[in-house]
Amino acid sequence: MGVAHRQSVVEAFDEFRKELDEHHDRRERLIKISRDATNLSKKVIFLLHRTITEESNDPDSRIRVVRRGREKLREVQALYAQMKHEVQAEQFWHYHRAVSPGLQEYIEALSFAHYLERGTLVPYDEVQLSLSDENGIPYFALPKEDYLLGLSDVTGELMRYAISGIAQKGGRTRAREVCTFVRQCKADFERFTPYVRELSKKQAVTSQSLEKIEDAVYAIVVRGSEYDIPTDMLDDIIAQSISTSNTKSRLGHRDAGSGNEYEDEI
Repeated sequence: MGVAHRQSVVEAFDEFRKELDEHHDRRERLIKISRDATNLSKKVIFLLHRTITEESNDPDSRIRVVRRGREKLREVQALYAQMKHEVQAEQFWHYHRAVSPGLQEYIEALSFAHYLERGTLVPYDEVQLSLSDENGIPYFALPKEDYLLGLSDVTGELMRYAISGIAQKGGRTRAREVCTFVRQCKADFERFTPYVRELSKKQAVTSQSLEKIEDAVYAIVVRGSEYDIPTDMLDDIIAQSISTSNTKSRLGHRDAGSGNEYEDEI
């Protein structure tokens, strides 16, 4: 009787070991998917910023840039398609913390592309549809908190988008539009801070981004009021001024550097 009881205990613990091994293996696979999704999403954001800057004078550039960004985002969506068989039903919530950072980064990249295309935030249903198969069946239920946190992150990219292009033709008007949009986003997100963990921290970063945009727009408006000249000519003066300032800044950094001849510039 004692031998049989001991054998049953050993068999039970063998099952526990198998379950734990399976759990840790699945968690590692999901973490790898999340990291790959994060890296690809960051590359998409960088692609959007760089191409918008390079092709700013082309009126059709924004459409082409967004199209290229969405093509790259399909690679991220393919990664999440792999999760469908890893997180069945309620299993997703068991591994939510492992995949949450990658989801937020993906939503940030998707939302940035959506803003460049339509000037609005990407709807929740559209994000969920992008994480579904060809029949519209979701790979998993998109958590609303990840959706909100991802949207909150995009305000930082909008700040870079506004300031980096402020010296280009039409950049001043675009910066004002972005400023108004980010200010409205901050106000809308504020009501959710008591219910979404970490959103208050994101709001603090959004406030900093908004302040930077407001400072840039204010400086341009004040400087612009000093010149009674056509708008196009004023854009050229601002572009030349900022270009000269950036050149001096880069030279200063190289002189103060470690002596390396080449540096990576983004």
